Amino acid sequence: MKRSQKRLALLLAATLTLTITSALPATAITGGEPDGNRHPNVALIVSYGTDAEHPEPGRYRCSATLVSPTVLITAGHCTDPGIGVTAVTFASVIAEEPPSLLPEAKDPSVGYTPKELEAAGFLWGTPETHPDYSDFTDLKNWNDVGIVRLNKPVTGVEPAELVPEGYLEQFRSPILNKTLFELVGYGTEVRKPEAGPQKPEPMDYPLIRRYTTAPGQKLTPQVLQFQGNPNDNRGGGGSCFGDSGGPAFLNGYLVAVSSYGFTANCRYIDGYQRVDIPIVQDWLDQYL
Repeated sequence: MKRSQKRLALLLAATLTLTITSALPATAITGGEPDGNRHPNVALIVSYGTDAEHPEPGRYRCSATLVSPTVLITAGHCTDPGIGVTAVTFASVIAEEPPSLLPEAKDPSVGYTPKELEAAGFLWGTPETHPDYSDFTDLKNWNDVGIVRLNKPVTGVEPAELVPEGYLEQFRSPILNKTLFELVGYGTEVRKPEAGPQKPEPMDYPLIRRYTTAPGQKLTPQVLQFQGNPNDNRGGGGSCFGDSGGPAFLNGYLVAVSSYGFTANCRYIDGYQRVDIPIVQDWLDQYL
């Protein structure tokens, strides 16, 4: 992919947070509030990987949802490319202030090892990406979905219910624009800084699980878009950097996972990969 195309893809995939040395700040749900224990099956996942903009292996984080005792669903750009195994935690609060307390791999070129993560008190699993994930090069065949297969079943956490195939078709406009979805993810909010220009911007801390609501904006064969503006009186906000792979819930179903955004301050449209479509559900069937 040309560098200019890759930059566009990364802007669209603005919900991914790289924590490589000088990378973008970790940010997340705009508006909303701390999740507490409302969504205990939504996890923070941490991995090592590379891309065209960051050729040296670095640590990054996303959100994911438990849909069976051994499977978490997330975004494809959170699992591809990945190095080593993936760290998993269901803790609602990771760090109120620095340091983040996230583990670091002894050798970034090989990523996390199971031994490292177990010593750090984290669960771990193996990332896998949908074979038809287009890496944002084919808007008609997005397929931005991945999974993390845990090495052992999770206990004490009730998995989320995966949406039935074709469920979102009944919510096309104008019904879609009047429907509120619940969005959940890790990271921090977009807010005004304590000093300097009082323009809302992504903040690094606290690193916690947050949730908000957003009205539907557009439904395509692959993507569910939301009006992710916290100033919209129909909802509470939207998603941002650090929420990649996080769920959108409707009527108790996990209907989509966070894929991209259009602006650097996360105040406009959020795009989520539909998981109720056949190409996604057929792939997930082999794991569920």
